[in-house]
Amino acid sequence: KPIIEIMKLCIAALSLIAGATAFTTSAPRAFNKVGFSAPITTGLQMAKQVPHGGELVDLMLDSDDAKSAAIAACTAELQLTPRQLCDIELIVNGGFSPLTGFMDQVAYESVVEKMELPDGLIFGLPVIFDTDSEDLQPGMTVLLKDGDRPIATVEFTDKFTPNKPVECLKCYGTSEIEHPGSLMVATERGRYYMGGKVTGLNTPVRDFPCKTPAEVRAGLPEDKDVVAFQCRNPVHRAHYELFTRALDDALVGEGGVVLVHPTCGPTQADDIPGVVRYKTYEVLKEETENPRTFWEYLPYSMHMAGPREAIQHMMIRKNFGCTHFIVGRDMAGSKSSITGEDYYGAYDAQDIARENAERLGVMPVPSLNLVYTEEEGYVTDTEAKEKGLGIKKLSGTKFRQMLRGGEDIPEWFAFKSVVKVLRENN
Repeated sequence: KPIIEIMKLCIAALSLIAGATAFTTSAPRAFNKVGFSAPITTGLQMAKQVPHGGELVDLMLDSDDAKSAAIAACTAELQLTPRQLCDIELIVNGGFSPLTGFMDQVAYESVVEKMELPDGLIFGLPVIFDTDSEDLQPGMTVLLKDGDRPIATVEFTDKFTPNKPVECLKCYGTSEIEHPGSLMVATERGRYYMGGKVTGLNTPVRDFPCKTPAEVRAGLPEDKDVVAFQCRNPVHRAHYELFTRALDDALVGEGGVVLVHPTCGPTQADDIPGVVRYKTYEVLKEETENPRTFWEYLPYSMHMAGPREAIQHMMIRKNFGCTHFIVGRDMAGSKSSITGEDYYGAYDAQDIARENAERLGVMPVPSLNLVYTEEEGYVTDTEAKEKGLGIKKLSGTKFRQMLRGGEDIPEWFAFKSVVKVLRENN
């Protein structure tokens, strides 16, 4: 394994030397803390949140004749990577509204440099089509497939060589290839980026159902605040306490509900597979049967971009109808694969969310730092210290060891139903 890791890093380095500039190994962090802004009293709490940009995009063709005509107009076809498949689905169904296709060079550079589209609308991370092909050229219409299934067509408008080190420095806060996002850009993405208009043909077939923003919106209450909870791991007791207690926050209106909206697409290499995560969410949904908690699934490919990704998640959940968003400590954070050091501060994502809440039209709800105590169950860390309560801890590493060893997992830490699924799929 060490040899494989070294080879990966060598390949990454070689691929980046060919770029406009080289990635560094000690790049400065690009994110700074900002102060807490006053409570926002604009129309953020309105039910049925206005889509980002004002209109929910829907690019899916609805007739077989139209789909056949779109396919017939294509002059080439390509297989989508898992990450591209996620991006295509969110472009087509409006999760990335107001985008109607992959970003061209002007839009890409605007998002990278200023975190906004050319018209000034805030947008967290670039959404691009990458390729190594010399044959693909602007003006071509290409069929995009997942196996034998036609997913979409794209009419390419431009082709350019991105400055990947700058992209990573601006978007991930570092150009170090020890960062999983930078490594992905360096070794997984193609040499060229291409912009183009997308037309939807079919929804990808997945092991977990992913409703469109319009479908999710239709199932949410029309007159209540909707608080989004993003996660990429199984939900344990502390998570559940966190997002249910978020409804008691002063920023959330009376009778608000939670939309638990996990990402089930590609994440870090050592994360639990999406289909297994989906199974844990389904059994937990049945076990808890909480009428104020809604569960849906998002076909999103994680970048581990910390603060920038917090903005991206808030924007996406806005399109799914959410008025509020729980911003966790070190949200979408990552560690160096070499030193193990965190790339972001614990509150960097919360800071950038607060700073940009009004521009986004989404109210950030800071996550509580909850701990389990023998005397009073889950309380905030501050309350436990003030009262001198006995705090019980179980590290993630120890939990995984106990899981593999067949040991009993304390119920204060994890739900029995979730543990059962994890053991069955270990």
